[in-house]
Amino acid sequence: MALSVGVKRKLDFFFYSFFLFMGLITIVVTVLIVLVLLLDAIKFFLHEEAGGFPNSLIRFLTEKEWTPTFATKNIGILPLLNGTFMIAFISSIISIPLGLFIAGYLSEFASFKTREFIKPWLDFMEAVPTVVYGYFALLVVTPVLQKILSVFGLELEGMNALSPGIVLGFMILPFTASMVEDAFKSVPAYLREASYSLGANKVTTFFKVVLPAAKSGVLAAYLLGVSRALGETMVVAVAAGMYPNLTLNPLEPIQTITGYIVQVALGDLPFNSFEYLSIFAAGIALFVITLIFNLLAVYLKSKVKGY
Repeated sequence: MALSVGVKRKLDFFFYSFFLFMGLITIVVTVLIVLVLLLDAIKFFLHEEAGGFPNSLIRFLTEKEWTPTFATKNIGILPLLNGTFMIAFISSIISIPLGLFIAGYLSEFASFKTREFIKPWLDFMEAVPTVVYGYFALLVVTPVLQKILSVFGLELEGMNALSPGIVLGFMILPFTASMVEDAFKSVPAYLREASYSLGANKVTTFFKVVLPAAKSGVLAAYLLGVSRALGETMVVAVAAGMYPNLTLNPLEPIQTITGYIVQVALGDLPFNSFEYLSIFAAGIALFVITLIFNLLAVYLKSKVKGY
């Protein structure tokens, strides 16, 4: 039965109001999260055990040890940043070339049947809980790497940066590959057709036409992938260790910002204590870093069609 014009207008107004309300709730919740994070981080930097502001901020950025839960309070964020970026770097070594290869193959070379076979497996990898990846890194990947590295006379600690970094690279692979594939598909067909008309094959067209045309989207995809790796929690909490270690050796245990937050949040520290507030200081540092990566990704994504 056809609806009258008045009923249609009321439905339109209802759905418009509903979606507007839900959108506003999302914005309000995000603002409140940032506000709570910022206020508690300010409490940390103003705390007398941190030395008061601005001395606490200087210590936060320059000290080389992170021990806010110890008797001797050191609040240098550098060890946690070191562990966070080391894990992200190792995962990028895995996800960037493999993601580019998979996305390029699915977008330019694979048949429809092949694409329909591979895509569900990528989706399945993305659906696996991150804690499963964490225990896989700890119980499977680490022992295998220990045996391999022992042949070369190298010793891999039970907790280390290498195995969770490798596993995290495969974990974010479906995310980055999907976004890179979207960037390739956004390249106009006439660019490919022009290349083919000049006698170029598919491989040449991909590397000399499609990839340069989609470079902004590809870079944006990998920046978002790195941002996701920086914020990953369970893999690093399970397999990387809980030792804030300022080192470039991936064979040693390290701790990331998210790993420290998990460690403290699961403890018995008093609410609003200096030790408790330290997770908000670490969290605001991670928030600023991921915000920078996301803004860069959004900026580059906006350039993806500027061929």
